[in-house]
Amino acid sequence: MIARRDLASLGREKTIVLAILIQLFVAAFSSFLVVGLTSLYDPGSVESGGIEMAVTGDAQQELFEAVAETEGVQPVAFDATDDAQQAFNVGRVDAVLTGTYDSPPDSDGRVIEVTAIAPDGSIRTTLIVVQLREVLKTLERNERFERADSLDAPPLELPPEANASPYFSFTYTVLIPLLLFLPPFISGSVAVDTITEEIERGTLELLRVAPVSLVDVVDGKSLAMIALAPAQAALWIGLLSANGIAVSNPLALLVFVTATATIVVVFGVVLGLQLGRRRPAQLLYSVLTLVVFGAAILLPEHPSTTAAKLAVDSPSLVTYGHVVGYVVAAVVLFVVARRYVARVEPESL
Repeated sequence: MIARRDLASLGREKTIVLAILIQLFVAAFSSFLVVGLTSLYDPGSVESGGIEMAVTGDAQQELFEAVAETEGVQPVAFDATDDAQQAFNVGRVDAVLTGTYDSPPDSDGRVIEVTAIAPDGSIRTTLIVVQLREVLKTLERNERFERADSLDAPPLELPPEANASPYFSFTYTVLIPLLLFLPPFISGSVAVDTITEEIERGTLELLRVAPVSLVDVVDGKSLAMIALAPAQAALWIGLLSANGIAVSNPLALLVFVTATATIVVVFGVVLGLQLGRRRPAQLLYSVLTLVVFGAAILLPEHPSTTAAKLAVDSPSLVTYGHVVGYVVAAVVLFVVARRYVARVEPESL
């Protein structure tokens, strides 16, 4: 009864409905949004739009060849460095590469030192920096190839290049963990709201007029919020699959989401009972949740990594161990929280 009442009241919460609709939009149109979002996640995955780089210095020839071999970049030769700098200042070129020869004291040959100048403070800067990195990689590869005969021992063979798609990486390491972890965090936030709202309005005592204890009231609210998270996660997984994004191990993922939601909701409920006021409870809940989630990087495997490995069907024993660990932690915390609630005096709330 209490769980049904809380779930029904969620439809009147505009903030919660909006958050769910945003998740629904992301999941339903993930195949379209992933293209634009990937450009932020990996700028090198999109065309740079014809970047022009000024090339100058003693090693101009080597740099010119490296720039010419890099897709999406056009080299522009300048005899003087000052002229290249001037062209950059007036916007004729997007970046400047100056290559000079140097002979370090501890080296028998000469090396190429490259000074790169890129614009500052614009979105295009990220794309230019990515392309500069590709140019320098090409220059290094060319120099290694040309100087291979001068090596005392043959170099190791490079592994074959793999045409890995950045969309695959973004989808399984960012998009899916985002959709799976948002529902538990929202459930915990709603749990804080429901508890503190009952306390602030004084309706908690009215609920206890019925033949239920405080533990029953809190259990009903908690279970409703916990059930909401895997239900959302299952919907997101279904929508992703409908968009052509396969998600492996859905059952294990739902168990993982349920355990995470239980831990977060229990934390929110206890916090709400302790503070009794919505604003400080929500603030403390948000801060501590972010801190704990960030501190999870100290674990052998971060929760987002666990979700990604399950979704991509490459879990290890550590991955399954983490899922079991979260389930055990959720059960223990739920039992401890019930004992804590049983000892709370309703008159003190």
